[in-house]
This record gives sequence, structure tokens and C-alpha cells, in this order.
Amino acid sequence: MHILVTGATGYVGGRLVPRLLRRGHRVRVFVRDAERARALPWGDDVEIAPGDMNDPASVRQALDGVDAAFYLIHAMVGPGDFAQRDRAWAHTFVAAGRRTTSLERVVYLGGLLPTTSGAKRASKHLTSRAEVGEILRAGLPTLEFRAGPVIGSGSASFEMVRYLTERLPTMIAPRWIKNEVQPIGVRNVLVYLCEGVQRADAVGVVEIGTDPLSFQDMLLGYARVRGLRRWIIPVPVLPPGLAARWVGLVTPITNDLAIPLVRGVVHPVLADTRRARELFPDVTPMSYTDAVELALRRTREGQITTRWSGSAGAAPHYSFSDEEGVVREVRTRVVSAAPDAVYRAFASLGGQRGWRVWNRLWALRGLMDQLIGGPGLRRGRRHPVDLEPGEAVDFWRVEQARPPHVLRLRAEMKVPGRAWLQWEAIPEGAGTRLVQTAYFVPDGLFGVLYWYSLYPAHRFIFSDLVDAVVADAEAGLPIPPTPITP
Repeated sequence: MHILVTGATGYVGGRLVPRLLRRGHRVRVFVRDAERARALPWGDDVEIAPGDMNDPASVRQALDGVDAAFYLIHAMVGPGDFAQRDRAWAHTFVAAGRRTTSLERVVYLGGLLPTTSGAKRASKHLTSRAEVGEILRAGLPTLEFRAGPVIGSGSASFEMVRYLTERLPTMIAPRWIKNEVQPIGVRNVLVYLCEGVQRADAVGVVEIGTDPLSFQDMLLGYARVRGLRRWIIPVPVLPPGLAARWVGLVTPITNDLAIPLVRGVVHPVLADTRRARELFPDVTPMSYTDAVELALRRTREGQITTRWSGSAGAAPHYSFSDEEGVVREVRTRVVSAAPDAVYRAFASLGGQRGWRVWNRLWALRGLMDQLIGGPGLRRGRRHPVDLEPGEAVDFWRVEQARPPHVLRLRAEMKVPGRAWLQWEAIPEGAGTRLVQTAYFVPDGLFGVLYWYSLYPAHRFIFSDLVDAVVADAEAGLPIPPTPITP
């Protein structure tokens, strides 16, 4: 079949495309960033239709000549009324689809609604997804799969469960944490989507999921897989908004995503899987435990093909992330200097020259580290510019030095976790792109609190540091003479 995939660089879409290709389908992807799509492993094997859902002409062009289309777009994250955007985009898609004579079917992935007793109290997020399904079904032959929390390496639901369980030995949780939900492994979701697009007789709503369990059971089930002991104490009153913001603090999930995720489990959300079993008897959803074990294995192996935070544009001036147990603060600058000049600017930090900015704070941090048994700043450095892997620079250890492109320092100061500071000098046009990254892997909740307590100071110190490196590189930092060893 000739198939269009919208949302192809998202969490599900990015995993669906290679599966469709392996099944022999011709695939066209509808994306905002064509260059990003071309850079993906399957980028050379698909047709790329650049466009935007706010541009009806590009939607019509993307749908022209295809047999089927996957609608995997949601406007949940972003400013303004996401439900209104979802509604407008669905109408745009239907109008474009009705103008082409080739389109025979649409497959849409939506979300489960609360059971009958709570149906009228569904979250705005779930209500919007259901409304999109109704618009698509009313205008085009559409198969709508409705799924609960999707469990897979890098999925938002899995990351929420993983971080809460790993970081909180004891949890004070709202009483509705005992409500039943029906998760499903991302691998099973992909099989349903691939099978569904080939079933011309399958239209309407099909609910999918594995065995029901409470969100509390999801947390404790993860703990059992990991061999952790965890205690959950339900309390009668804890507003969903407050609970969601706590999730946003403890996990890498942003508040604008955590709020709809949490509100989605305030009421029981269960699937009626009878139609799924009738239409797709060969698909047997894996258990929640099996889905968690697979997700953890993929995470340990570094085989995470897509993440919940996958939608991204060009490299930002500043970015912050907290994913897979690693906190990253990335600062990027374009420098009017060659890579060797940029490398020399950051490779000369520390020792007698100091750290260029906020030196009194660096000295205070060194003194505090020395008082608790750390090396402090007393070790200095061997050479003003040259660095070799394994040698010390103040309270850092050189982990990688690859001039004129990469320098990575590992912290040997006393901290509740592991920390690195890295610079990259990447040739770009007539100049260089400088990327400065601070990494931190916290040890438990104390490590998380330590990092976030320093976050406001980091915003000033690390920003001023990268700007100082830029200034030194563009000014042509002189190469000091090699010290004479007595």
C-alpha cells in the first residue's frame, strides 16, 4: 500500500514507519522539518512531504495519491487552547482527505475514555482525543484505536512510573491512585496499527489493552521488576493539579504533559477489548510486567528509538532535560573563530587562570569540598592549555580530550551523584558552534534535591561561563609558554 504517516517524528510514528517499510509498504511522511526526517535511519527510504496542519494546501498535497493514512497528531503540548487546535486540524485533514479519490482508509490512535460512571468527567485531554476520532469517523472511513497508558522505553507513561518509583521510596499519593487503568505495551500498539491499516472491513472504535490494574499496581509492579521496596500511602485529598505538578518536579515529564497524564487516571479507564479480539485474534497483548521488563532492557542497552520528548527543532540557545536518569543543561553559541581557538579557550580553564566568571563562588565551592574530604581546587593543573585524559584539573578529572573538538571533565568533588562538564567545538560555516553541556546523574531523591537547589545558580554561572569562552575565543586567547619543570 501507499501510506501517509502524520506525526512521523513523534513517539509512536517514529517507530511505526520502519515497521511499515519492513512490511513492504511505500511510506510518505508528513513533517514540519524535512531535514530532521532525512537524518533519521529511515529517512532515505520514505517520501517526505513537508508541511504543517495549519496549511491546508500542504495537507492536501501530502494526502494526494495515498491509499491510507495514519493520523498520529495531537496538539496537547503548546500555548493556547489545545482542544481547539486539535479540532481545527482534524477538520482540515478530513476536508483534504475528501478531495482525493485514492484515500480508502484512515487509522487514528486515540485514548480510552473513563468507564460509564465517570464518562462525563473525562479530562479535557481525553475528551479532545475522542472528539478528534468523531470528526475523522464522520468524514472519512476511519479505524480508531483507543489505548490507555502506553508502556515502552522512552514513553511518557513509562518514564513517569520509572522516575516516581526510582526516586521515591515512600509516596504520599491521592486515593484515586487505586483506580484501575489498562496499559498496553508500545510493541502491541504498533502491531495493531500495522494490522489495522490492512483491514478494509475494520472501521469504528476498537479499544486495546492488557489486563486491568491500578496505577498503584503499576508503580509497585515496576518496583518488583527492579527489586525495589516501595511504600505507597493513599490520602483522601490531593487535587489532580497539585499531584501533576509534583510529577513535573520529580520526573522529566513537563507540567503541560504531566497534567493531562495525571487527570487521565483520576477516574477508572478500562477497555472493552472484545472487538479487538474478534478483529485481530492473532494479537495477544503482553502483560504489564513483560512490557516493563522489555522497556528497561531497551533503556539499559541504549536502544531507545523514540522518546516522548522527540519533537524538536533546531538546536536552541539553551535547553534543559531530565531523561533516562540523566539531567542535562545544554548551552549553544555560534562563535566567529576557528575550532582550535574555541578549544583553546575552554581547555585553558582552571588552575592559576581560574574559571573566568564567578571565581569567588568557585573558590567557595572548592573550600566546602575540601572541608568534607574532597580535593577542592588545590590540585590545579599540569599545563596552562594542554590536557591529557586521566589528569586532574582542580576538582575535575579529564575524561576525554580530543583537540580541537571535544573536552569532557568528570567531577571528583563530593556530590550526591555523578557530574560531568563537556565542551564541543563543531565547525559551522566560517566559524564554530560551541556546545557546553553539564551532566548530572543523581543518587536518589537527595541527589535530585541537590541539583535542583543549585539550578538557579547554574543558570547564571554556566551561562556566563559559556559566554566567557566565546569572548576568549573571538579575542584570540594567547597560548602561554610551557612551564619549566624543575
